[in-house]
Amino acid sequence: MPLTEHLIELRAHLIKIFICVIVVFLALAGFSRELYDFVAHPLVELLPKNSTMIATDITSNFMAPIRLSLFVAAFLSMPYILYQIWSFVAPGLYRHEKRIAIPILLSSIILFYVGVAFAYFVVLQGALKFFILFSPDNVLPMTDIDSYLSFVTKLCMIFGITFEIPVLVLILVLTGIISIASLQDKRRYVIVACFAAAGVMSPPDVPTMFMLAIPMILLFELGLVMARLLVRQKQAISTAESDAL
Repeated sequence: MPLTEHLIELRAHLIKIFICVIVVFLALAGFSRELYDFVAHPLVELLPKNSTMIATDITSNFMAPIRLSLFVAAFLSMPYILYQIWSFVAPGLYRHEKRIAIPILLSSIILFYVGVAFAYFVVLQGALKFFILFSPDNVLPMTDIDSYLSFVTKLCMIFGITFEIPVLVLILVLTGIISIASLQDKRRYVIVACFAAAGVMSPPDVPTMFMLAIPMILLFELGLVMARLLVRQKQAISTAESDAL
């Protein structure tokens, strides 16, 4: 296809993605306050008795829940978004590439959701406890709702993206960019890099850094295991095809 036709097709897929996100957002907009209450619950539970969340901007009471609804709409639309991306890319792939790409695509969706769930239900509570515990006695924690929303969404996105490490390892190995043996030899450097990345990406507290770095290392090892299995399967298929010929 000419470049212009590719661009027209890409625009069609982007329009479908935009419509999907908007439709889900409109469905959630009526429940924006309930959504924010759900996201704010871990912090509200930990606040001192006379403390509450505050809004330092006159528009925050309205805009923070709306921004959260938009974020949740994009989050819930992720399978459809990835499907549209797949629909655009798939015609240019060979049959054996599609067989590998489909499980990788499904795995990436599942791992992203698992990462976000891990961030909200496990990491967020620990991070909030740490910050409130170290609050000075003469300071009453009263978090701005915009700041809290930015903190939570950033944390969820970091863990959602981080949990894609096994998929990244698979892609690097299957495309021949790097070998399994090379990754194994560089394991010690990968571990150091995981802690360094966790220190940069996570909030400035040690527990959260460890709760990000350790899953990164385990996910890297999971990626290696999955890559070995796929490479063996690929070799077995190639051998069977050679014997058949």
